[in-house]
Amino acid sequence: MADLRTLDLNLLKTLDALLDECSVTRAAQRLALTQPAVSGMLTRLRECFNDPLFIRNRHGITPTLRALELAAPVKQILAEVSLLLQPKVFDAARAQMSLRIAATDYALSAVVVPFITALRQQAPGVRVSVQPVVNEQLAAQMAQGEVDMALVTPETTPPDLHAHPLFEEQYVCLLRTGHPDAASGALSLDRFCALDHALVSHSGTQFRGVTDEALATLGRERRVTLAVNSFLVLPEILRSSDLIAVVPQRLAQHTHGLIQLAPPLTIVGFSKSVVWHERSHRDPGHRWLRTLLVKMLTH
Repeated sequence: MADLRTLDLNLLKTLDALLDECSVTRAAQRLALTQPAVSGMLTRLRECFNDPLFIRNRHGITPTLRALELAAPVKQILAEVSLLLQPKVFDAARAQMSLRIAATDYALSAVVVPFITALRQQAPGVRVSVQPVVNEQLAAQMAQGEVDMALVTPETTPPDLHAHPLFEEQYVCLLRTGHPDAASGALSLDRFCALDHALVSHSGTQFRGVTDEALATLGRERRVTLAVNSFLVLPEILRSSDLIAVVPQRLAQHTHGLIQLAPPLTIVGFSKSVVWHERSHRDPGHRWLRTLLVKMLTH
């Protein structure tokens, strides 16, 4: 009885060649092997299938009935294996797949929203789900296939993940068009510190951020009167009050009724990267999606 542990692909290729050529010599030439090597494989094939498979004749070899029965299945198996080894072609316009993205609230607005717009135009059959980034769980989520792509900073990227830089972000001041300080076109450090500020913190309970750290190096403080946990609500708050906020510039680009002013001090920005697991590194569909994301944000 055939044993799968001893029946490897090379034996099936040899059997296929022998069936086609009905000659050990010609089969060896076709396989780029020596005649003794093919004869040795034929011996192994006879042991696997418990059948002579081929009988010698004056002109070569004649397949047995068992060998003839195997001819079509062997060709099908070899064809399917060959198909498996061919690179998968990704047709974006016809693709039907799901993409799971982990993103911060900031990345949802600055990256995911424009990405979805481009994706709907080029690959309308790709479904996207977005979930919050949980830094301590991200590596496990990616290894288990729960997340395909994450938008994070280099500092929070787990080791052993593939990463590609997307952009460098800077901070600007954002305030409503009719704000008393809007007409000046610039804010002094004294005025900046005197105004009431809103900020976004992950928990919504912290009244300090990178701006306060930068002010502390100058021996200054500002007055933060509102902390929220989402960038999405911040523009509406600024439009309906005299609060100002220091926000990433990409979030300020598409807000109506608000203007941007340069901060009166240096506030260190941050980098954004897309990261993914080895599991999807070579998949043509995921490679196409990552390429679209990178191209959209770096051009």
